[in-house]
Amino acid sequence: MDETEFWEIVDRTREAADGDPEEHAELLVERLALLDPDSVLDFARHFESRYNRAYTWDLWGAAWVLLDGASDDAFDYFRCWLIGQGREVFEGGVHDPDQLAELLGDFDEEIDGDGEELGYAADEAYEQLTGAVAPELGVPLQAAEPEGAPLDFENEAVLAERFPRLWDRFRG
Repeated sequence: MDETEFWEIVDRTREAADGDPEEHAELLVERLALLDPDSVLDFARHFESRYNRAYTWDLWGAAWVLLDGASDDAFDYFRCWLIGQGREVFEGGVHDPDQLAELLGDFDEEIDGDGEELGYAADEAYEQLTGAVAPELGVPLQAAEPEGAPLDFENEAVLAERFPRLWDRFRG
């Protein structure tokens, strides 16, 4: 599976779910279960590599602004959700997290920003297909610490300065 096919599957299942993250995960499992096991593992590798790439202090700060706080787990689920938003939103958000102010449509912190189940979709599909747990993917492990310079998430002035567009749209 190449990158284009990965993003097409993400986009089609998100659109069919009308943006609902839980429905998106269910549809993603169904779609992946139509593939062969090796293709499901390829999808999982694409997902995992993007998930790891999104492990940055700046993106965590953006998640903090959007969600009005983001624990370790909440940031993990946010990264899964961000992948689920598609290539343009994901790449734009990783490149410049403040750009999410323009890239995101409506955002409801009660529903949006939590794609935990998306992170398990490939594993579930693989298990449905094979009856076995997915093997190690061979993707480099996530770094011990997020990339970049740490931010003081508790300091609103720091967040407002670092993410002016997000702050104005979602917290201002």
